[in-house]
Amino acid sequence: MEDVQSKGRQGRVADAPSGHWVYAALPRVAWPYAQLARWDRPIGWWLLLWPCWWAAALAPFGHGTATLPVAAQLPDPWHMALFLVGAIAMRGAGCTYNDLVDRNIDDQVARTRSRPLPSGQVTPFQAKAFLVAQALVGFLVLIQFNVTAIWVGIASLAVVAIYPFAKRFTDWPQLFLGLAFSWGAFMGWVAVHASLGVTPFLLYAGCILWTIGYDTIYAHQDKEDDALVGVRSTARLFGDKTKPALLILYGGMVILLAASFASTQVPIIAYTGLIAAGLHMANQIRVLDIDDADQCLALFKSNTVVGWLIFGGLVAGSLWMLAT
Repeated sequence: MEDVQSKGRQGRVADAPSGHWVYAALPRVAWPYAQLARWDRPIGWWLLLWPCWWAAALAPFGHGTATLPVAAQLPDPWHMALFLVGAIAMRGAGCTYNDLVDRNIDDQVARTRSRPLPSGQVTPFQAKAFLVAQALVGFLVLIQFNVTAIWVGIASLAVVAIYPFAKRFTDWPQLFLGLAFSWGAFMGWVAVHASLGVTPFLLYAGCILWTIGYDTIYAHQDKEDDALVGVRSTARLFGDKTKPALLILYGGMVILLAASFASTQVPIIAYTGLIAAGLHMANQIRVLDIDDADQCLALFKSNTVVGWLIFGGLVAGSLWMLAT
């Protein structure tokens, strides 16, 4: 396969991974759309998915669980599949929308100027049509849930619409990303219970802190270019105090998730995954070099491990309950 790692006008975006299956499976004409949706960078939809799956795994422990059949003591496989498809579709739609809003800024940043819109590989009209198509997939997923979940999902669009503009008016755009990316904490819960309560709000707050933390690490890749073009971020705000800030953010996330676990009286074994995730995040802070862009990207991607550890702990808790 030809080298598509070019930073030029006709190549793939400069920081895209080499040898990804997307470029082998899709014709070249589809590559710009795959790039708009970030199909070659799955970390984004994983991070959007984890709050959904955590909530789906936590929901069986919630109030009213005693009335559920035995099979419902584990996360609903159908719900998990829907959340997976929805996360891929809506993350892609969100990235496409973000690129439409930021196409002039992206043209001024070395890492992003080779993206499909600023490089001219896709027109704004084509990107908008692709955005609508992805949003339609997300809507078809959404209407598979109960009415409460549908309305909760629709409510998330307000935060999603604001996020791309946040970097223009606040040093905390990562907070707005957290508000959007953590919404799955509500979705996974209401899909089972058809109502909200303290548990999903605790989970939501914890996921927001986690998102601010990992996206701060990510934003350190672009801090010099961001300063030149006037883009604001927590990476620029925290600067050399990033490690203490991450300690507060990640520590707060662990405390809030532990509180959400306690509110549903999950078995003690479920906390082992949360403890392991906390240790993993502590190691991120320990080794972080905010001036090493490659390492920042690698540490950002490693948050998938956090997702698996917490989810695994909750599933272990469900299995423990079934076995006792």
